[in-house]
Amino acid sequence: MRRVILFLVLAVIGAGWYGLSGSTVALAVNGASVSESQFHAELRSFQTNPGLFCYMSSLANTALAKPGAGRDTVTVAGETAWANIRIEGLAIDKYVTVALKFRPTAAELAAATTSLEGELSQAAAQTSNTCPGTPAQALAAMPGELRRAEIEEQASSVYLLSKLNATIPVNASTIKSYFLSHQSNYDKVCVAVAVVSPSNLSAFAAAQKKGLSVATLAKQFSVDPSSAKGGAYGCFAPSSSSFASVRNDIGTTAVGHFPTAPLSISYNGGTYALFVAATSRTPSTLAQAQGVVISDIQSQNATSANTVKARILAVAGVALDPTYGRWGLGSSGPAVFVPALPAEPGPASTSQLTTAPTTPYQ
Repeated sequence: MRRVILFLVLAVIGAGWYGLSGSTVALAVNGASVSESQFHAELRSFQTNPGLFCYMSSLANTALAKPGAGRDTVTVAGETAWANIRIEGLAIDKYVTVALKFRPTAAELAAATTSLEGELSQAAAQTSNTCPGTPAQALAAMPGELRRAEIEEQASSVYLLSKLNATIPVNASTIKSYFLSHQSNYDKVCVAVAVVSPSNLSAFAAAQKKGLSVATLAKQFSVDPSSAKGGAYGCFAPSSSSFASVRNDIGTTAVGHFPTAPLSISYNGGTYALFVAATSRTPSTLAQAQGVVISDIQSQNATSANTVKARILAVAGVALDPTYGRWGLGSSGPAVFVPALPAEPGPASTSQLTTAPTTPYQ
């Protein structure tokens, strides 16, 4: 869905505020609206179909409803999250239709359907949900009007993303080019760690300045059992689930050196300083690193896209029945807030990245 594709480009559509037509309209964006009855039917479809409920709740990263019961089981957070998703989709679709004159062909709609199914599958995997049935079956269980809207909005998102200069297409050629340009980022790394108590940080820093080796520092100051082996903690290839986290923890520090600024870690009920050093690097092949390369490209695309998605929403004319929340500006951009609560909005948006697993030494 377009939440994962996350849209770029500065919208230039006028941003007048559209009023709701009485109480029969749940939400409206730039003149396009969703009626109360339609909005309720969408939420009811989640309640009555476990597969659809699971996939769409994974996408929203919150339970949209409690399946198998009446409207009272639709949570406030669920209504807010779904309102966010619907507003985002309508805003992007309206922009692409008006500003870019896009009308999807049958082939583009078919491709968007496949893309949407893949996104639902990815969302379930990211949230560790085992959903009954397939994404295709979940889409088929949607009310017809919603299914058509979701597929058309997905097509608009794909089209918009393809027109953005900041976006890197994900294909064999660009994956190879990106890998060759960032090859050292995908080295297999062996690491050593030192877990240092706050009371020993000054002494650790002084020993670092004297040029003591990683192994010596770990043996002398680390409270972790790995200190007996000079802090040696293992090796991590791109295929490891912890690779991205370990790579991030190492940063740009040279091989054979601890960084001067530590990370923070909870250890034995207290907060300690964590130093992570690469002790060796071994180049990886593209075949070995391809999964991480794709994730890095997607991350770069999503970071840029999030910025412009917020710009599109900022200039959109949005009206919302206060029953479902209030439209406002949060730290991450415009969004629907839970009714009467001036807090950050609920988790209505997702990214293309799978959340990095906790680092192994944490």
